[in-house]
Amino acid sequence: ARAPIFRPLRTMEFLHDAHAQYLHKLEESRDSFEQVVSEHLRCSAVYWAYSASSILGADFDVERAVEFVKSCRNDDGGYGGNAAQDSHMLYTLSAVQILSLCDALEHVDKDATAAYIAGLQLADGSFQGDKWGEVDTRFSYCALCALAILGKMDAVDVSAAADFVGECRNFDGGFGAVPGAESHAGQIFCCVGALKIAGKLEEHCDAELLGWWLSERQCDSGGLNGRPEKQADVCYSWWILSSLSILDKVDWINTEKLQRFILQCQDDEGGGISDRPNNVPDVFHTFFGLAGLDLLGYFRTREDGDRYHSINPVYALPKDVCARLGLQEQPAGDVDKEPTPEASQAAEAAAATD
Repeated sequence: ARAPIFRPLRTMEFLHDAHAQYLHKLEESRDSFEQVVSEHLRCSAVYWAYSASSILGADFDVERAVEFVKSCRNDDGGYGGNAAQDSHMLYTLSAVQILSLCDALEHVDKDATAAYIAGLQLADGSFQGDKWGEVDTRFSYCALCALAILGKMDAVDVSAAADFVGECRNFDGGFGAVPGAESHAGQIFCCVGALKIAGKLEEHCDAELLGWWLSERQCDSGGLNGRPEKQADVCYSWWILSSLSILDKVDWINTEKLQRFILQCQDDEGGGISDRPNNVPDVFHTFFGLAGLDLLGYFRTREDGDRYHSINPVYALPKDVCARLGLQEQPAGDVDKEPTPEASQAAEAAAATD
């Protein structure tokens, strides 16, 4: 039986083997609670699990992954969240990312998938998630990221796509889902990533102001939240650190406190990482927790650091995969460099909340 949910803070040791076993169990299980509740978004769940395994340097079943993705492909060129589901931009990107991890992009009909994505772009440059019409900057990122991986950026109006994302920028430097929507860390990653891929980041982003907004997301626990007055959550270790990495401002937060927060969210019984300490782990937070530790440079400090695969903060794929695909290398911020005066002030403000 599991211990009571309220327990002392867990070990600060990184539990590599437990996490690898947790991910392997997910791959093998067919009737677990987590498998059932993620059925509708299985394509993304497989991407999270295999990307997490890749960061750890752990093996996964490539043939099974490829066959699963092929089962999610539809006649319109897009991919659904599972077999026999309608195509959606979110799962189309996940499918492309999985096949990239497997070095199996030959199984994508690139022209058909690019045409599906292009068919979802509207006149203002925005993208719908599917044929039903929802518009969101998440889909702008998914479209540009998938097309960049496929080498089909010319299928859409990239300049108009970037201009729409720019219209979603707010007075505080952040970005929302649509013009006028509040700034949110998840949307900011999508917008910063989309602009980076489009080559329009400097044109549409105030890096100093956005860096301030992102650094203000650090809570007294050391974790990061998605917007003001919310609790810290491990997933924002990715959404915020990836953006700070692209902006080269990782040193604007207290990286040591964030590292401790992520490590405290490990499950020391069955492996995996949860949203916050003493909660139940899941594959979503496990991937983003591992990705966050990587962007903090944590694995580079370990004696067994060579076993880990660093992640690219723009494409959310291992850097060696991006290199194989010829995607532009985007270095994570150097957390060991001498901080700027602005960075020192931001870190001091974060530390003052401890």
